[in-house]
Amino acid sequence: MMKNIVTFLCFILLMSSCNLSKKEAIKVNKSSIKQEINTLLNDWHLAATEANYKNYFSKMDSVSVFIGTDARENWNKQQFEAFSKPYFDNGKAWDFKTLERNIYLNTEGNFAWFDELLNTWMGTCRGSGVLEKKDNSWAIKHYVLSVPIPNDDIQKVIAAKQEKDSIFLSSFKK
Repeated sequence: MMKNIVTFLCFILLMSSCNLSKKEAIKVNKSSIKQEINTLLNDWHLAATEANYKNYFSKMDSVSVFIGTDARENWNKQQFEAFSKPYFDNGKAWDFKTLERNIYLNTEGNFAWFDELLNTWMGTCRGSGVLEKKDNSWAIKHYVLSVPIPNDDIQKVIAAKQEKDSIFLSSFKK
């Protein structure tokens, strides 16, 4: 009986230590996972700077979504490719330089979300997105580009876009 109890306790201890090792391994890998994601996002922005259409869109999942700064810009990958192709073909896509980036991971380390501050031709922009790792490769699933507006200037911006907002919003009225 005592031997069974000792065996059982050893088994419990072994299983507990395996669980701890797994959790610690995920913790240890978070830094390298974030570095992988940083590299992917930096390469993605660089591909746009270099007008490398194939490299740029290879980083996006087949079901990805890109939301631009205009309220009408909510594109699936195919729509975004069609919109972007003339810019890439002309050798002038866009040049976004990352000022800062925050990356967050789920417990398993196969799903990430991020936000980034960018220096662009539009001035300071903010990007945010979601990535998923499948078959040992990260892909951008969702990206949102926005133009931050200083709180002190919001009333001027509201006034400047009022007419176009009115036209745009009329398409949602039933």
